[in-house]
Formats: sequence, structure tokens, C-alpha cells
Amino acid sequence: MFPVTLTRVPQGERSRAMRMRLMEAAVDCLVEYGYAGTSTTLVSERAGVSRGAQLHHFPSKADLLYAAVEHLTQLRAQEMLDRAALLQPGNRRAVLGMLAELFTSPVFDAALELWVAARTDPELRAAVLPFERRMGRQTHELTVAALGIDESAPGARELIQGTLDMIRGLGLANALSDDASRRDRILDRWAQVLEQELETEQL
Repeated sequence: MFPVTLTRVPQGERSRAMRMRLMEAAVDCLVEYGYAGTSTTLVSERAGVSRGAQLHHFPSKADLLYAAVEHLTQLRAQEMLDRAALLQPGNRRAVLGMLAELFTSPVFDAALELWVAARTDPELRAAVLPFERRMGRQTHELTVAALGIDESAPGARELIQGTLDMIRGLGLANALSDDASRRDRILDRWAQVLEQELETEQL
């Protein structure tokens, strides 16, 4: 009979895995219960982690949510890159659709909960702003590349910013009710506007 060898997972790996479970559970709770309804007890239950272990990694709700903010930023950036990689070059309507999906996804809903709470919570706002600025830059750069726009052309930067602001607004509208039909009509029309603007730019 062969001896059984038990492989111990290093403490550092176990610790990182537990932190990840807690951060993912925090994001899930933000989507499902909102900021006000998310408690450290609820998060630890969702993660399957003892209250004591959760307090060891994140002593307060603020500590947990600050970590969740960073994790959420990484999730949003990766989701954006993954979706962009599937796009066919030159299909600007598809680019708009991809952006709209990002701004109506559960990950966006979780971010929205943090934005609303950060409006009246200075500490949370200080944690959220740097990540949102980084996310904004990444989204802007990806949109420029995906749409094939020469950002040095007059008005091009404003066109990108206006596009992103509009789609973010459509995402906010979707938070209260399913707005897919109206959103599709708006994106169809905006794709035509982009084509016209970009053709004029290239003349």
C-alpha cells in the first residue's frame, strides 16, 4: 500500500484566496443588496468565511469595501479588454454595443452603488476617485482605439468623451428599468453620427 502524501497549501496562498473570496462576495452583495444593505456579516456568510477570519483580513466595512473597490476596478478593466478583443475592426456599432454592455453589467451596478455612497462619504470618495480616474483613462483609450479615431483631430476628444458620457447615462437609466429597446435605437443613430463625423474628419 502506497503512503498517502498530504500537500499543504502555503499560508500565503490560503490568505490570498480568502481575501479574494471576501472581495468577490462584497461585489456580489453590492449588486444584490446595495451599499446600505451590504454588511461585513453578510459578506462573510456569502464568502463562507468565519466572522473572525473576515475581521482578520478586513477589520471594518470600510477596509473591506476599499479592497473591493480595487478588485472591482480590475474586474471592469478585464471585462472591457475581453469584450474588446472579440470585436471586428471597423464595426463602430459593435463598439458602441460593447460599451453599452459594460455600462449595464452587474459589475457596473456594483460600481454605481459605490459612486452613490461616495457622494456623501468623504473617506469612501477618496478611495473610489483614484480607481475611477484610472478606469476612465483605460476606457477612453480603448474606445479611441476600437473606433479608429485620430484623437489629435479637432473635436475628436470631445466626440469620444460625449460618446462615453452618453453611454454611461444609458447605463444609469437601465439601473431602474430594462431600457434595452430604447438604448438600441439611440446607439443605432449615434453610430450613424459617428460615421458622418469621422468621414468629415478624414476629408
